Formats: sequence, C-alpha cells, structure tokens
Amino acid sequence: MDLFIQQRQEMKMLMTVQLRQSIELLQYSTIELEQFLHQQELENPLIELEYKEEEHYFAEKTHYSTVSKQNDYVQNRPVDFRYELFEQVKFTFSDIPTQRLLKTIIFNLDDSGYLQVETSTEKSCFSLNEQEIENGVHLLQQIGPAGIGARNLKECLHLQITYRYPGETLAKILVADHLHLLAKHKWNDIAANMNISLTKVKELNDFIKLLNPKPCAAFNTQVTEYVIPDIIVEQKDKHIVYHLNDRFLPTISMNDYYATFHKNKCETAKYIQPHYQHFQWLINSLEQRRHTIIKIMNILTKRQEEFFKKGFLYLEPLTLKEVADAIEMHESTVSRATTNKIIQTTFGTFDIRTLFASKLETADGESISQTKVKALLQKLIASENKLKPYSDQKIAEYFNVEKGISISRRTINKYREEMNIPSSSQRKEISVSK
Repeated sequence: MDLFIQQRQEMKMLMTVQLRQSIELLQYSTIELEQFLHQQELENPLIELEYKEEEHYFAEKTHYSTVSKQNDYVQNRPVDFRYELFEQVKFTFSDIPTQRLLKTIIFNLDDSGYLQVETSTEKSCFSLNEQEIENGVHLLQQIGPAGIGARNLKECLHLQITYRYPGETLAKILVADHLHLLAKHKWNDIAANMNISLTKVKELNDFIKLLNPKPCAAFNTQVTEYVIPDIIVEQKDKHIVYHLNDRFLPTISMNDYYATFHKNKCETAKYIQPHYQHFQWLINSLEQRRHTIIKIMNILTKRQEEFFKKGFLYLEPLTLKEVADAIEMHESTVSRATTNKIIQTTFGTFDIRTLFASKLETADGESISQTKVKALLQKLIASENKLKPYSDQKIAEYFNVEKGISISRRTINKYREEMNIPSSSQRKEISVSK
C-alpha cells in the first residue's frame, strides 16, 4: 500500500462560544434573560446594570396554562397539611404510642390523603401491621376529613359514608359491591344486582357524587404560582397591539472607569479589550433578540388577529416555517425565538407555541386548525343529550357532514383523551321513566 500526502480545501462551520450564547439568548424567557444579565455583570467588570423601581407584571397561572414550572414565580407557600394534622393529633390524643402510630400514618399520606401501602396483608414499608393500620385510620377520622388514610377509593368512600352518613345503608352496599359498575355507568346492572329501581340508582349515584374522592384536596397543599409574561397582547380601538414585557429588565451600560482604558496600549487595556468585545457582543445580541421577537409578533398578530379578538375557536392553522418564510429567517431561528415565551392575552396566559396550530382539511379545500377542532368538539359534547351522548363515530360523522371537516373516529378519540373528556358510555346519565 502506497502512502502519500494530499492537500485539499474544505469548508467547515465552527460554532464559537459567542455564537452558541447568541442562540441561547433567543431561547431565554424574560426571567432567564434577567438572570443571565446578572451573571454577565458578575463576570465582566465593564458591565453595569441599573434596575428600575417598577412593579413586576404578573399573570396568575390557571389550570389552562401550559407553562413550564421552572419559569414560575412562587409566592405564599402554605404549611404542609401533614404537620397541621399531627398538631391536631397531639392535641386530641395524649398517649405517646397513639401519637407515634398516627404520625407514621400521616407522614405516609399522599397529597390526596391516601395512605401509601404496597399491600394490605404484608407489613408496609413503615413497619405497621394490618391491625395497627386499621386502628390508626379509624382514629384519624376523628380529626381529619372523613376518608383520610384510605388505601383506595372504595375504602375512602366507605369511610365517609360510615362516619358522616351512617344511615345510608344502600350507598354503602353499592360502594362495597358494585363500585366497578358505577364507574362504567352500568345502571341497569346495578338495579338488577341490588334489586332496586333505576330511580333509586339515580338517587344513590347523585348521593355518592357528593362524597369527596380526595379528602385532603381541601387543604391548600399546592403553591400559588405566578408567571411573568414575555409578551402582552391587548385590543385597543378594534386593533391588536402588543409590547414586550421587559420593563423590569435592567438597563445595561459600560462602567465609566474601565471604559477609558480599552483604547490605550497599557497592560490594563490588554485585560479590558476582551471584556469590551464581549460587552459589544452582548448589546448587539440583545438587540437582535428583541428585533427577532418583534418581527415574529408582527406576523402572529396579523395572521391570528381573530384569535386575539375572539379566542380559540378562531385560531388559524399556522406553522413555524410559514412565519420563518414571512420574516425571511430560518425556521430554526423562529423555533428558538418562540421557545419558553409566555404570551398574555385578554382571555388567558399561555405558551406562545399555542399560536402555531396544525391543520386539518375541509371539504371546500380550506384548512382548519386542530385547536379549533378541539374547541368545536368540546362545545358539541357540552351541548349533547346526556341521556344519549354522542359516540366518537357519531361525532366524526357530524364533523364530516355538518362542518365539512375530514376527521376519523380515531382522531376524535385522540382529541377527546387529550382534553380528558370521558367516553360516551361514561358520560351517559341515568334515564328514569316517569
């Protein structure tokens, strides 16, 4: 085999540290950007940050939000309910063995109030036998909400009926023997097995709905969470306007003392020069980030104008590529610039990616966003006859015939599960003949 030396030219793109940081800047939320700037101030003597004395603009997070928890501002964290319960134990029971027993049980409750035990026949991980657990759970009913300490839903409901409604014998039998039928809405089977009328089944079902499947839900174990939106969109005089919510971000300036050295040829200047270049890069990168987000928002407010005015039913199909083409940027740039960004509107606060909705085809050749279809699905199910709820197949046929939207039964099933909507059999209510 001959060995030889060959010279050739080739082009390679190397990602510098500053290029990588510029990309990261695009992805930062406003909170993350503020933290990044603070770090830069610590590392670069030329950078000075001046904070404004201005109120932060918070938007309370609701259960509709899709916001990542790492960006939330958390306030008013309550005391763990387990500690409060144990304080009541010490006040109610004076003997130390009982206190120890109940303390062990209380600090093995989950946030819903259920006791976490692997099996009911073996010793648990906290070394209590079945009889001790049984005694402890019943003692807990004296101080905690009825049902606390239950190992499962059946026991939880049974405890509530026993301690709060001891006269409801039929309800206790229904929970003990036919809870699986109740979950599946098998009304006729329940009536036949218990030898009662459908009217009575309906009464029992309505009663059991009053019980609490999560006895400790009343305790505020969840923190109050807040987010700071990155962009605020409003409607003024029938026009959609927006602004970047960066009012509380610090103003960046150069330290006057060190600034006089960067043009000199002394030793201090050699030290200052790379910091000066980094300062200039930071200013340019921040301006580029702001400019990119503004260009994206200009397109979004135009393409989704009806959405900002009227809500999710008017969300139009839109992709990252369509926005990228409109602003003449690469799709990856748009993707990074819309990462971790929270947008506040007059009807909610959510991730800006919500505005990028996939599409379905309609009979007239137009397209409709999946988000709009989900909203229509939710609206249709809310207005259905609960005695004869629509099956997924019937809903798919309705969309195809009445709305001209091409959609399959399986897609309806998928959307319904994503929105935590039960199946038609679980939505069906009891039909009682008069």
